Amino acid sequence: MFKEGSDRAFLEAILQFDGSDEAKEYYYKMMDTEVELNDRKDTVRSLILRTYAMLFCEDMGLEPGQAAGPDEVEATADRLYLGSMSFDPQHWYRMQHHFPVIDEDNYDRFAALVIMDLRCGPLHEAAVNGGDMLLVGELNPLQMTPEQRERQQVRTVALGES
Repeated sequence: MFKEGSDRAFLEAILQFDGSDEAKEYYYKMMDTEVELNDRKDTVRSLILRTYAMLFCEDMGLEPGQAAGPDEVEATADRLYLGSMSFDPQHWYRMQHHFPVIDEDNYDRFAALVIMDLRCGPLHEAAVNGGDMLLVGELNPLQMTPEQRERQQVRTVALGES
């Protein structure tokens, strides 16, 4: 998606977004960067949101190739678990990365964090070296009954080699 080495810098900017004006500036610059993929020009933001929709929003009624919006990202964010179906908050991706609210202001940043973590972050490294995966569970696991949790279906997500 990016030039060699810039993936990691972009991930760091996302992680440091709230504490650094430089990180914010770099994040916005990268998200608005125009890229060409399959002879089609697009922005990084659009590519990330389409990738997020493809991986996590299959039951949200989006057309193939459509980008995830704030509603889709917010509705699916609590479905993402790290490594196992434990209900320890540290295993919920959204909680681990301190996104108490996902809305118009930050939905694209959350989607970018997930995709970039899968590409080059600790999640990618854990999958390659330790076998840990990002799991996709049911909608709203915080409001599921214990019986629903036991019957929950999960699937792993991988973007392949980077």
